[in-house]
Amino acid sequence: MNIFRSCKSLSTIKNLILTMSLLIYSDWQSLARPQCGRGCEDLRGYNDAMLTIRRSSVEHNFQLVVTRVFEDGDQELLEDEDETDDERVFLIGEELQFRTGETEGEPTFIWRDLEGDVDEFYEFIADGTNAPTRAFFETCMYRAMYERKYRKSADNTSDTDLQEFIWQPPTKKGKDKSKSTKKPSVDETGLSGALKSLSVDASSSSIPTPAPAAAAEVDTIATPSSTAMEKKPATSEDDRYPSIVSAPATLHLWQKVGGFFVPQENVTARIVQMPNAGPYDYWLLATADDGRRVLAHKISSDMNERWAGKIISMTWNHMSDSGFQSSWCLMFTEPTDYEDFKAAYTRALWETANQYPWEKAKRDEQMYVMSSATEDVEMQDVEGDSDEEEAVAEELEKSEDESEPEDELPEDEDLPPPLPRGERNSQLTVGYRGDRSYVVRGNNIGVFSHTGENVKYHATISKLATPKGKEFNPKEIMLHEQDSKMVLMNPQEPNSLFSLDLEVGKIVEEWKVHEDVTVDHIAPDSKFAQMTPEATLVGASHNALFRIDPRISGLKMVDSQYKQYVSKNKFSGVATTAAGKLAVASEKGDIRLFDSIGKNAKTALPPLGDPIIGIDVTSSGRWIVATTRTYLLLIDTLIGEGRYTGSLGFDRSFPATAKPIPRRLQLRAEHVAYMEHTVSFTPARFNMGEGQEENAIVTSTGQYVVAWDFAKVKKGQLDKYEIKKYEDHVVQDNFKFGDDKEIIVALENNVLAVNKKSLRRPTRASLATPTRNLRSKSGIVQSPY
Repeated sequence: MNIFRSCKSLSTIKNLILTMSLLIYSDWQSLARPQCGRGCEDLRGYNDAMLTIRRSSVEHNFQLVVTRVFEDGDQELLEDEDETDDERVFLIGEELQFRTGETEGEPTFIWRDLEGDVDEFYEFIADGTNAPTRAFFETCMYRAMYERKYRKSADNTSDTDLQEFIWQPPTKKGKDKSKSTKKPSVDETGLSGALKSLSVDASSSSIPTPAPAAAAEVDTIATPSSTAMEKKPATSEDDRYPSIVSAPATLHLWQKVGGFFVPQENVTARIVQMPNAGPYDYWLLATADDGRRVLAHKISSDMNERWAGKIISMTWNHMSDSGFQSSWCLMFTEPTDYEDFKAAYTRALWETANQYPWEKAKRDEQMYVMSSATEDVEMQDVEGDSDEEEAVAEELEKSEDESEPEDELPEDEDLPPPLPRGERNSQLTVGYRGDRSYVVRGNNIGVFSHTGENVKYHATISKLATPKGKEFNPKEIMLHEQDSKMVLMNPQEPNSLFSLDLEVGKIVEEWKVHEDVTVDHIAPDSKFAQMTPEATLVGASHNALFRIDPRISGLKMVDSQYKQYVSKNKFSGVATTAAGKLAVASEKGDIRLFDSIGKNAKTALPPLGDPIIGIDVTSSGRWIVATTRTYLLLIDTLIGEGRYTGSLGFDRSFPATAKPIPRRLQLRAEHVAYMEHTVSFTPARFNMGEGQEENAIVTSTGQYVVAWDFAKVKKGQLDKYEIKKYEDHVVQDNFKFGDDKEIIVALENNVLAVNKKSLRRPTRASLATPTRNLRSKSGIVQSPY
């Protein structure tokens, strides 16, 4: 065993020397066969496995990890995967009842299955492992338990200190003691010695500004303005607020420099209601044992909360009044406290977003909302050593010939003509046929060609105007009839559409749709209709769906295919499948699935409360991705039980008790802390191409392009995304048609093509540092056309 085998850089070695116990835990492993009890059916298929003690991103917390080891010839199963799904993770604590044993003469490690009954255990047979190695592993387990319980390093512990963690069989008359009732204590010297002062800005003046909280070597946070509340115990005022839920927990703050959560102190976490500010005004409070209010954050979607059931914790973001972005973590002491807190928070967030009492929601709607509180698969190190090591190694291994070349500046004739100052790119649409992309900038459309990773300015369609000569800036655009035309929406003429002939470069027709019905959104007749001469398209107002046929005389709405629904639906987007079925989203957050225009929805999915700003669907209709400002909502439309098992929600209704489970795709709170701005996604899109299966989702926020590996997302790995930062804000991005690698990106002043391979796993370096050379390998074209 080579303990230092993973030390590849000075920064890593320095970290390991400073925290030697973490070195031992993260690098020690044993190869053996797992033996299952009744609680581990999912591990029965393992022939060989590796047992590892691994640290989590929360300081003083470690995980016991069982990973399948593939035999010769099985490695091909892992091609194109950066990790295997065959892994089970257990948070190390006294409740595991860890012990050693022996089976058929072979040494074993045994621990409780906390998800099973009290008498269900895992048994790991460590055959071939010598006695000193087994003893070393056992000691490491006890030291991990010590750190979790006392929240301090186990470097200087003695055998006596660890004695309390050695499992003792219960006495015959004793009751089951599998769940410890002791609350972890905190040694004040374990909070990194001398504590620095920390203050957290509240998000609103509705609640008194919190008093300073203790912190250990954390990033500076702006001090709030002084108030009278700082001069008296917070509890005297906090007790006035109705408490929805209360639980003991340990509060942690993400340290950007070190890349891990730093414990602040033990607190009582509460969700309180502020009746003076309205019936749906909720706050997350954390109060120290001495009555000091440590933290007060207003509950909203901006918190970007994530739940991790395996380490019973919640992480979230907070933007202070001074603009400082921080990431926080509450680690609960009991699973029941965690579950109660998650349920109360989800309910409070729903009421805040909907401004509607939870009790009046239907039972199946409540179940749908609760199921959306998707737990993180695992709270892994975000700023892992391996990420930095690999990045450093890649740079060091590059020869001069392999370094990224500097693209030559384009010739003058390749540059688009300048426009008046103040205009910015606002929309992007990628062509279906040929190699064209179109970018709206004011009342002009820039035409760009893209081959491979190169983007080149081609032409400008200037001064868009109606056939009567009135100029306008298009609100929405859509390619039409084999990319020969473009349909434009004019905000000044909401009852009409305008047809732009791309060959002529001029708007040639106005299509009056209806005298009284506005056209707020448009979509192709089917997913790939733009590849064909299909003339009709789908239109939507705030509460109606209809078909538009520009070939008919007079008004272009097809009367027989018009359906008006309940008022105030506030439709916000439409997407179609390859078969022409429709997914319709709304500003209220609900989603409706239709098999055709003119009928009622087959499926109506209730709102989570956040407005949906964009919606897309796979060609088969199996998957939907809906975009809100702070997260993407992924929905599987396959009906899994009941009379219509195997059908899609477009064709049949889901049983009331078996609605799909909505999955949130969101950025980890730790990553957002590095980005230093609140998340604001642009409409997400699947890659698309006839006969191709969707395998990626792309969106953007601020200066970042973000892409999810859809294959891994479908397996439950919801945080498998890659990211790239640019020096300018991203307006919109989308995959090149028929290509799942090339992404066309419109920045406020640039247009570029980027290969998905150039996106990187999110680390401090990739998130906080702008892309070094925007011209390199990105085909960027300055586009002030």
